[in-house]
Amino acid sequence: MALPVDISPWKPAPFALNGETVFAVGDVHGCLDEMTALLDTIGTLAAEANAPRRLVYLGDMIDRGPDTIGVLKRWAEPERLRGVDRIDRVIGNHEIIMLLALRGEAQAEKASTMWLGDRTGGAKVLAEMRAAVRDPLAPVSYALAAEAFGEEVMRLLLTQRSHVSVGNAVFVHGGLEGGTDNETFLDTPWTAGMQARWAWITKGFLDWQGGFGGTLVVHGHTPPGKHWPLTQMEDPHLFLHDRLGLDAGSALTGIVAGAQICDGRYRILKAGIPRN
Repeated sequence: MALPVDISPWKPAPFALNGETVFAVGDVHGCLDEMTALLDTIGTLAAEANAPRRLVYLGDMIDRGPDTIGVLKRWAEPERLRGVDRIDRVIGNHEIIMLLALRGEAQAEKASTMWLGDRTGGAKVLAEMRAAVRDPLAPVSYALAAEAFGEEVMRLLLTQRSHVSVGNAVFVHGGLEGGTDNETFLDTPWTAGMQARWAWITKGFLDWQGGFGGTLVVHGHTPPGKHWPLTQMEDPHLFLHDRLGLDAGSALTGIVAGAQICDGRYRILKAGIPRN
């Protein structure tokens, strides 16, 4: 049975997207059923849009939830299956840590420790991969991931972008740092790990109220429980101080959030059944 999707009323916001309709999907974290319900609703809304239609994944598709492999296979599906004209895939901090662990290079040991720890939840993904290849002792490696996920998923994982700019908006996993040059901040490659602060930032972004040089930021990364101490926002999915957050806490809350954003307005899409 399909999960419910709540569609909020339209809300005004000064987005100027050059006439595009952008659908943004926040952190999924292995929650395939919720993601599927959200994407089905996006497909219906996209069919009604009289404008170029873009889908942006904001990162953190993996870890914590029950079906990361299923999520990645759906995430890798082409535009024609999603009813849009273009798909952009932004990398999250969870993908960064996993890929650094899989690459087996300088940062691999530290990244693997972080990724497989309880806080990050990568051990569930490793178990999924080992089950997929029927080898319970398979080591963490690119070869394991390629066999478990498929080469197309791996190609897309390795070619994700740090951010996507559309009109006056930037779509990025973590956010921007207030009071700094946006281009310089976003220029660090994801291979720099935690130095790629656009994928990790909370403080200095969510508690900043001075704007970002006219750029509006659509982001994931920070679920409601971590959002509140920095913003005191009762609803973390409201456009405020030039930010719109779309991390609903997925694996913890049962909700995957997204948004439909057009020139001058947006509305929030929430898929799933809230957990108490």
